[in-house]
Amino acid sequence: MNNKTFSAVTLTRRASLAALAVSALALATLATPLPSVAAEKSIKVGIMSGEDEDVWRVVTAEAEKKGLKIETITFNDYTQPNEALERGEIDANAFQHQPYLDNQIKTHGYHIVRVGYTGVWPIGLYTKKYKAVSEIPEGAIVGLPNDPSNEGRALRVLQNEGLIKLKDGTGILATIADITENPKKLEIKELDAGIVGRSIDDLDAAVVNTDWALKSGLSPKERIAQEPISDNPYRNFIAVKEDNKDADWVKTLVSSYQNDAVKAEFDKVYKGTGLSAY
Repeated sequence: MNNKTFSAVTLTRRASLAALAVSALALATLATPLPSVAAEKSIKVGIMSGEDEDVWRVVTAEAEKKGLKIETITFNDYTQPNEALERGEIDANAFQHQPYLDNQIKTHGYHIVRVGYTGVWPIGLYTKKYKAVSEIPEGAIVGLPNDPSNEGRALRVLQNEGLIKLKDGTGILATIADITENPKKLEIKELDAGIVGRSIDDLDAAVVNTDWALKSGLSPKERIAQEPISDNPYRNFIAVKEDNKDADWVKTLVSSYQNDAVKAEFDKVYKGTGLSAY
């Protein structure tokens, strides 16, 4: 083989090896997994301001590990998060129980569904003046949350304690108009859920949602009665628009909440007043 032939063969081999290297690189590139849909997904989740912000910081960290970026949007009252979700201003919210959502759907026609439970906060009767329900005097002023689902819930606490009696067959959306017996002639004041706990000094007693009781500075020692925990229909949950209920990012969002890391933070923040409900 002469030098010219040797050079030609060498060049040909080098070209072939280069081509193989390029092909191998191309195959390696194709074999690399493409980013998942969740990796490119950013969502906004509506929550209530306060203690839940600490819990959702852990949820956000858990979601980020799975490629889902969460921006939490805080609200100060219960009327706004569902409206924001329906309008598409947020992608999900986490603040309500099913009776509340059912009433919101009936009233506003929302297309919102439950996708994963979070926690339950048993509603209780609080007072700074008395040590027991039996000490509540005739004519006492008792505050209740005024939104339909929580008012009915609060009235059932009063009924369970023998302070009032509701009309037979009254559902979970009972109102003060459904009271048939009021032996102590209680004066019942309907107040916004976020205000009733903060008004405790001006009341003899008040039925307060546990999360709002914490925000109002009330402690378990000032709670003289509480609704049952077993078979409680008032478990809170994550909600989304109906069209999104089967989306992959929704599954990721729910699993980012329902885990041991979030439960540990939940227990730390709510000090036993709220319970994980999944």
